[in-house]
Amino acid sequence: MFSWLGKQGGGRERGGGTDVVQTVTGGLRDLYLRKLLPLEEHYRFHEFHSPALEEADFENKPMVLLVGQYSTGKTTFIRYLLEQDFPGMRIGPEPTTDSFIAVMYGETEGNVPGNALVVDPKKPFRKLSRFGNAFLNRFMCSQLPNQVLKSISIIDSPGILSGEKQRISRGYDFCQVLQWFAERVDRIILLFDAHKLDISDEFSEAIKSFRGQDDKIRVVLNKADQVDTQQLMRVYGALMWSLGKVIDTPEVLRVYIGSFWAHPLRNTDNRRLFEAEAQDLFKDIQSLPQKAAVRKLNDLIKRARLAKVHAYIISYLKKEMPSVFGKENKKKELINKLPEIYIQLQREYHISAGDFPEVKKMQELLENCDFTKFHSLKPKLIEAVDNMLANKIASLMNLIRQEESNMPTEMVHGGAFDGTMAGPFGHGYGEGAKEGADEEEWVVAKDKPAYDEIFYTLSPINGKISGISAKKEMVTSKLPNSVLGKIWKLADCDGDGMLDDEEFALAKHLIKIKLDGYELPGTLPSHLVPPSHRKPFQTAE
Repeated sequence: MFSWLGKQGGGRERGGGTDVVQTVTGGLRDLYLRKLLPLEEHYRFHEFHSPALEEADFENKPMVLLVGQYSTGKTTFIRYLLEQDFPGMRIGPEPTTDSFIAVMYGETEGNVPGNALVVDPKKPFRKLSRFGNAFLNRFMCSQLPNQVLKSISIIDSPGILSGEKQRISRGYDFCQVLQWFAERVDRIILLFDAHKLDISDEFSEAIKSFRGQDDKIRVVLNKADQVDTQQLMRVYGALMWSLGKVIDTPEVLRVYIGSFWAHPLRNTDNRRLFEAEAQDLFKDIQSLPQKAAVRKLNDLIKRARLAKVHAYIISYLKKEMPSVFGKENKKKELINKLPEIYIQLQREYHISAGDFPEVKKMQELLENCDFTKFHSLKPKLIEAVDNMLANKIASLMNLIRQEESNMPTEMVHGGAFDGTMAGPFGHGYGEGAKEGADEEEWVVAKDKPAYDEIFYTLSPINGKISGISAKKEMVTSKLPNSVLGKIWKLADCDGDGMLDDEEFALAKHLIKIKLDGYELPGTLPSHLVPPSHRKPFQTAE
């Protein structure tokens, strides 16, 4: 897909005197192993934050994680995208999906249980073994030969209930598992039911576990066809209010509204809205393969920044420990003073507060550590990571952009994605400027008698009206001059600075298109060219 030249990012590797061409994925893996991993291991980063990355973490396809309360349509959403059932699928109004299911491509249909999945070096799930059998018994991979899954993998999660009992009865740390997936997936989709907007305690904790991954989160308000327009406005407002209390970001999350299943709409009042929203969501998911290399690069940068901060914290704690007496008391004192230590390190090393791990979580983890076994600061390890961030990553980013511009766009195909890409059921087909594209008669002709009446009140000379006369009529639409100027250029087919009756009718038609909420075309489509202008217009082109 992409190319990465040389292990140092410079071009040649000394070994046989030949150029070594690696993928961007290989380049990222190489940078991680040589520059970042030594820092992580020296300061026990993996015990505090995230397990070490493996080859499969760099090689895997883009992944989409679905999270939501029970019966919000997560499994149905996957079936809607794939347009076929997958092994292990269960759908019902009660909490049916009690496992994490990785839906992935395979030549034959079948399930792979969790214990077998975490020992497969080709799958990016090996580090999930640390969550124990209670989790692995509730984890599986569903494989099937589906066109969509050639480009992406989808992770279905258990439906979230409320109450402390549900959290305890799982037998594993549900939020920790979600956090593990969130660090590795390309997109996190939170699903809500239009009839169930309450965010339970566990759902709230689950969303908070996505801290630092806000750019990956998208929200889907599902089953929106079950309410009318007025109710939908209230539901949308209530959802945004609820999310605002849980997700602590100044930016408003993108919410996609629709009904994501292959059944007739119960309420068709908002059909056009649902189609537009579905198209936007499909485009977002379809772009994931193209953006996969950039996403992995971005995640590696975030990991490197956290690893540096972690090294500063650990080395500071080591420095403050006494050599002989009072170690335990000093340890307690340092843990209690951790917020103050954060502020001190921010000032000393000019680090943003947002790069530091959560204080409470860090304090809990430090309780079980022996501070005397921590290592002092090694500037060479920090310098290696700084060099990676300042030089190697920048070179790799430029290379990705060059390669992306020289290769065709990689998109997700198959399933529901193909149903809206072309043909009469494609989004926007036969609407706006595309109306009349497959008709023999000029689409403007049906309204031309009404437009002609206006045209002849503007005192045409030799069958044409001047720009001043046309402007007097066109400004009555109240559209801004920038839009009217574009309409004038599109309608003045022969470019003589005047409009005949057909060009004027075309201008009025384009104004109607814009007032109806559609975008104007960049160039005039052939089916909109007035009949009397078609031959000379097309010859000029």
